[in-house]
Amino acid sequence: MKKSTKKIALLCASLVVMMLISFAVTAFAADEAAELPKYYGTAWSLLAPVIAIVLALITKEVYSSLFIGVLVGAMFCADFKPVAAMDYLVNDGLISAVSGTAGIFIFLVVLGILVSLINKAGGSAAFGVWASKNIKSKIGATISTFVLGILIFIDDYFNCLTVGTVMKPVTDRHKMSRSKLAYLIDATAAPICMIAPISSWAAAVSSYAPEGQGLSLFVKAIPYNFYSLLTFVFIIAITFMKFDYGPMKAHELSAMKGDLFSGQKVGADEESVSSKGKIIDLLFPVVALIVICVLALIYVGGFFSGAGFIEAFGDTDATVGLPWGGIITLVLTIVYLLCRRTVTFKEAMECIPKGFNAMVPAILILTLATSLKNVTGLLGSDAFVEGALANAGAFHNFLPAIIFIVAVGISFATGTSWGTFGILIPIVLGIFPVGSEIGVIGMSACLAGAVCGDHCSPISDTTIMSSAGAQCNHINHVSTQLPYALTVAAVSFVTYIIAGFIQNWMIVLPIGIVLTLATLFVIKAVTNKNEA
Repeated sequence: MKKSTKKIALLCASLVVMMLISFAVTAFAADEAAELPKYYGTAWSLLAPVIAIVLALITKEVYSSLFIGVLVGAMFCADFKPVAAMDYLVNDGLISAVSGTAGIFIFLVVLGILVSLINKAGGSAAFGVWASKNIKSKIGATISTFVLGILIFIDDYFNCLTVGTVMKPVTDRHKMSRSKLAYLIDATAAPICMIAPISSWAAAVSSYAPEGQGLSLFVKAIPYNFYSLLTFVFIIAITFMKFDYGPMKAHELSAMKGDLFSGQKVGADEESVSSKGKIIDLLFPVVALIVICVLALIYVGGFFSGAGFIEAFGDTDATVGLPWGGIITLVLTIVYLLCRRTVTFKEAMECIPKGFNAMVPAILILTLATSLKNVTGLLGSDAFVEGALANAGAFHNFLPAIIFIVAVGISFATGTSWGTFGILIPIVLGIFPVGSEIGVIGMSACLAGAVCGDHCSPISDTTIMSSAGAQCNHINHVSTQLPYALTVAAVSFVTYIIAGFIQNWMIVLPIGIVLTLATLFVIKAVTNKNEA
């Protein structure tokens, strides 16, 4: 298996080199690039992310796979002129990615430092001791992680990193693999944000709807957001049924034997900690972070300048608000821990590079993934999708299911939920009468598909954050959660077909729940039979 993987990786690298050599003859004779790339708005616009995803899943190596994807996208943008391609790669790809997500990088680093401080102060260890007395089983640890993920519905980035920080000591004690923890984080982060009316996601969705109707349409769409809702049903069901399947099962078996990382440890958890640590040393930073980040988000949105709470969330910028909240919380936490005398000033300062180092893999992956999104956007993937859906009106009752699949594909290939519903919501509102039941179902299908594709994609920022929050190898996380996400996606697709004909969520949602449970019972029976 390893030899074949190396051969595939070598072949891919050779192909890239040959492509560069073959196009080098035009390097210095290129005319100025056309206003739009030659392949703009065609199926080729999605080839670069597809290559990156396939390579990542085959080679299990995410950095080179993403870089090759960005390089291929840049060459398509430049019509295979190498010098122009390098310009796209560096300026439109990497530099734009760093500048566009600098705020999230700062927030990631601050979170890494906070985690290091909490660990050093003994807060995580104290919480682990408390949890061992009060959370008696692996089921309890799973449900606690799930509930915490549901409660932090303000923002998915914040959700991923906070849940991971709080729950790692608990899940480790009950021998849950980091892959399973990463799945639980990922499966609650975006889905809960997509059905919470007060969240950065709700604000973003509302901005694409007709003025004054955004929030009401979002609320009406919640009970039809089958992927998000059925994901929660799925988590609860497999927890109480006490079974896993696919690659996740192997990771859980390894964890039961003491290998929580399945041989792919990320970062270092072991370090000397203060013996004075108490649970409050974990709770204070986490609660402070939640409160201050919410205040920072609405401040950036203009709440303290006269805007309403919902309006402030609609106009906020998480890349500004979250670093605001993170930096203030970090300063308060350092002062608090120094006053508690659980860490010295020198130890607190030593946590800064440790926290940064812990987040370097996530920052690198996020930079390359964002670069890939940038070059894909330059190739007009949104125009291609709009044209593909333009002739689908003949299948009126099947449109919700078709929209769901299209949204899954776009979100998976581009790694962005927000970009996906930004493309599709105007199209959906143009296909269906605004406010009609079938229109609400179509909008929900768009939102659910965007979350599903984002959940599955190895280049999704939420997926990357979930790996970082759980300190799990990124490819391990992607490969273990993919069968679970696809199971719920298949059930959701069938449910949207039904919803296209029975336009009543009170009938269709229970059908979806029954289908989810029935699917799991079948999978469990088949798995047990194969093992017998």
